[in-house]
Amino acid sequence: MSLRTHLPLGPVMLDLAGKVMTEAEREVLLHPSVGGVILFTRNYESPEQLSALVRSIHELRTPPLLVGVDHEGGRVQRFRDGFTRLPAMGELGTLWEQSHERARKMAHTVGSVLALELRAHGVDFSFTPVLDLGYGRSGVIGDRAFHRDPHVVADLAAALIGGLADGGMGSVGKHFPGHGFAIADSHLEAAVDTRSLEEIEADDLVPFRRLVSSGLTAVMPAHVIYPAVDPSPAGFSRRWLKDILRGRLGFHGVVFSDDLSMVGAHGAGSIVDRGRAALDAGCDMVLVCNDSVSAAQLVEKLGRVSEAPSLAALARLHGHPKPAGFAALREDADYSHALSSLAHWRTPSGNLPLA
Repeated sequence: MSLRTHLPLGPVMLDLAGKVMTEAEREVLLHPSVGGVILFTRNYESPEQLSALVRSIHELRTPPLLVGVDHEGGRVQRFRDGFTRLPAMGELGTLWEQSHERARKMAHTVGSVLALELRAHGVDFSFTPVLDLGYGRSGVIGDRAFHRDPHVVADLAAALIGGLADGGMGSVGKHFPGHGFAIADSHLEAAVDTRSLEEIEADDLVPFRRLVSSGLTAVMPAHVIYPAVDPSPAGFSRRWLKDILRGRLGFHGVVFSDDLSMVGAHGAGSIVDRGRAALDAGCDMVLVCNDSVSAAQLVEKLGRVSEAPSLAALARLHGHPKPAGFAALREDADYSHALSSLAHWRTPSGNLPLA
């Protein structure tokens, strides 16, 4: 086993280009500013390859770098071959209309399967659940949202978070304070939500408020501007992150920025300006994806370290217990029962069964 470098987790999360870590990427990941790696579909070939990649990342440093992935279900599921195809969260909302209890149980089951499979390969956490409301306005959110009713979203998300926890994984609620009402896709253009704070509090903030006290480990703010509240996007706003999320809602977990390479973040300046602005606003860790040049610039020029409260919160995102591997998971009775529940819930086409 290679000797590990002892370094506290830094405030930057980066991605990798391919299915194995290159020597150049290894050097970047050993920089004190780095604290985590986010994986994408391009980083996945097989269960065995994924386990080896994650192990190589974790073996670099002590404490290990965090390894996360956007693995929600539906159209946002990075690993597919060899993994259970998970439903979009909107399907759980549809099931809620048939049976509240079945929907809660299935949300827990989905969370459990999601976490058990990722943890079997060493991945620490997924950026899930989506807590945005299903207004039917946002194409980028769409069926990633559980439901339009904020209390239904909170109930189903709480059940899913319970399943994640049973599988050894934390949770990341996104996109605070709510991306569902904004029509624009903040990956591609500036997104604006003109509603008042009172309107947002009465609706979109409900799931975040309820789940802060129910085990939510982390939050990711939206690259959406709410001009009635603050001229800056939520991820760069002290008002949203420090006054409202930390202050009014009492959240003490990790705050991740959304990807600083997204167009919705460009108004904050250069990549270094964006990173510093997000950390100054209240983020604990900032993400830079699909832009290796900007990522290298941020790591070298950021000039920040994680403070003690951030380090304590980040430590809670390390998955547990130590993964035993996928072969052992297949022998687990609870996992087999969960898979059976999912198989009986959906028809062969993958749709909800008729009521």
